Amino acid sequence: MDAATFAAVFIALYVAHSVGDHWVQTSTQSADKGRPGWMGRLAGVRHVATLTTTKVVLLLPVAALLGLHLSLPGLVAGLGVDAVSHWWADRRSTLAWLAKVTGKSEFYSLGTGAHPAHPVTAKGGPAAHLGTGAYALDQSFHHLWLLIAAVLITTV
Repeated sequence: MDAATFAAVFIALYVAHSVGDHWVQTSTQSADKGRPGWMGRLAGVRHVATLTTTKVVLLLPVAALLGLHLSLPGLVAGLGVDAVSHWWADRRSTLAWLAKVTGKSEFYSLGTGAHPAHPVTAKGGPAAHLGTGAYALDQSFHHLWLLIAAVLITTV
């Protein structure tokens, strides 16, 4: 594996992840992917399908323009592992469980009404804020799997 190839693949995946998770994902997918049952599972599948498509659409031109030599098995393995891990985390109850068993429940609830220091306005109502502990743990989990995907893509 060439370190430059790994770096280029990781950067492309990282950018594509951000675009796919924030610009491409629909409001319905975002709202429904954590719901119980088939409705939530299917919303998660739709989100992961558009997210993975975004990653392919950004990664392949980068690879072509930079002359990166990536194998089809590496792409399938890396993007497959990333897709499965993303779907698992986005079911929400699974990531909440992981936060609980790792002692991160308080951080997971940060920025929500469930946290003892939740943000409030001067009048005591809910205050607007950017992000929650759940969101930070979600993105961190996805970044870990982007790293693993980049290693698979560049070594398989």
